Amino acid sequence: MFESAELGHSIEKTVYDQEVPALREALLDAQYDLASARKVPVVILIAGVDGAGKSATVNTLNEWMDPRHILTHGLSDPSDEELERPHMWRFWRQLPPKGKLGIFDGSWYSWAILEAAHGRIKGARLDQSLEQIRRFEQMLIDEGALVLKFWMHLSKQAQKKRLKKLEGDPLTRWRVTDRDWKHFEMYDTFRDVAERALRNTSTAEAPWIVVEAADPRYQKLTVGRTLLERLRARIDEPAPRAPVVHAPAPAPSIDGVNILHSLDLTRKVEKAEYEKELEKWQGRLNLLTRHKAFKDHNVVLVFEGADAAGKGGSIRRITQAIDARLCEITPIAAPTEEERAQPYLWRFWRRLPRKGRFAIFDRSWYGRVLVERVEGFCTEADWMRAYGEICDFEDQMARSGTIVAKFWLAISKEEQLRRFNERQESKFKRFKITDEDWRNREKWDAYEAAICDMLDRTSTEIAPWTLVESEDKFYGRLKILRTLCARVEAAL
Repeated sequence: MFESAELGHSIEKTVYDQEVPALREALLDAQYDLASARKVPVVILIAGVDGAGKSATVNTLNEWMDPRHILTHGLSDPSDEELERPHMWRFWRQLPPKGKLGIFDGSWYSWAILEAAHGRIKGARLDQSLEQIRRFEQMLIDEGALVLKFWMHLSKQAQKKRLKKLEGDPLTRWRVTDRDWKHFEMYDTFRDVAERALRNTSTAEAPWIVVEAADPRYQKLTVGRTLLERLRARIDEPAPRAPVVHAPAPAPSIDGVNILHSLDLTRKVEKAEYEKELEKWQGRLNLLTRHKAFKDHNVVLVFEGADAAGKGGSIRRITQAIDARLCEITPIAAPTEEERAQPYLWRFWRRLPRKGRFAIFDRSWYGRVLVERVEGFCTEADWMRAYGEICDFEDQMARSGTIVAKFWLAISKEEQLRRFNERQESKFKRFKITDEDWRNREKWDAYEAAICDMLDRTSTEIAPWTLVESEDKFYGRLKILRTLCARVEAAL
């Protein structure tokens, strides 16, 4: 894959000086068209061997274009804050919104390549990491992003020459470190790992572009021309048609079994027993958060359910039991303008907690396969692929030490009507009922079908759904507390 990038391509200075002004003008025009349309985010990865001029290329792009519409990220070792979240958290937070370019000097490939080159992960683990990256990039593309990946390549001889030249100049000596020379000694190993990584992740939608970096002028012109070509092609293409779904929608139940209908909604707890049990389980939860091992974990709680099913009351019984400084509650409503400019999972990734803390979501990322599906806010292709994207998201959380607990609060249609009427008649509960709640009620059957599909496709061993019979609020709250305590205890 790298052979064609070792052919000795070069550009004369006079040719370079002649071509750059027109290229810069065209890049600026494309950048402003991109910014005014605000329909496409552009993700640019600048990766490659040490000493291959990656940072210089990034600086050149910022010089040639308007840096106000460019978000540049120079990524090195992760910070303590980043190490307390899933590995991809730091990259999700830095994704560019629609209309802007995000340039990554270093990327989500760096860890996998370094770990494999040093022998800390073997073939199968490397392949798993690369497959996770491939799915991540495919999700960005499906969400409308333009992903450009440049690998700056130097032959072993050219890398040695470049490092010696930088080290020999007092003005650039600081650019060369002991780590660079150590990696040079491992050149052949790094080349093998990098070639494997590039081959496994070069796709039709996001191919790797290998750029010979021995001549900086050739390198910069190649990157600039390629960026212009891809930008202009994307901006000028006609509005995309709705994607064709090649997989059938979830099959309806042929035996008539509905998991929600199988719940026993008559379960009840008397008030006296409830108050006694509430004190017991809240106390146990509090002690678990003070366990010495809890600092190595965090907790993400998802509360979904029918309108008026008691999500808010259940959340309050949890927050009463734990230190308020350890907990953040995020109520999820329609996305803001800032959130609509990003992939739909972005607003949830950025809310993931540090170690030793709770993040509670009152409604969640499951809106993509529930309200967005039923109300037609996304295409069938969008919600069909979301099942896999959501499972990936939760898998990454669990692998990083997050305890993921998901609760579906179930009530009958008749009980919901009773609670709606009660809320409308109560002066201090009127804010809890909206016109949208009544509209959603009219689509009860459609929502029920979507819920059953969601439970079937996203209840996994590491992040199972707990179905909570909430016709009696006392029973439902106790079941949630017991389940949560059991999940935390199992993790500790």
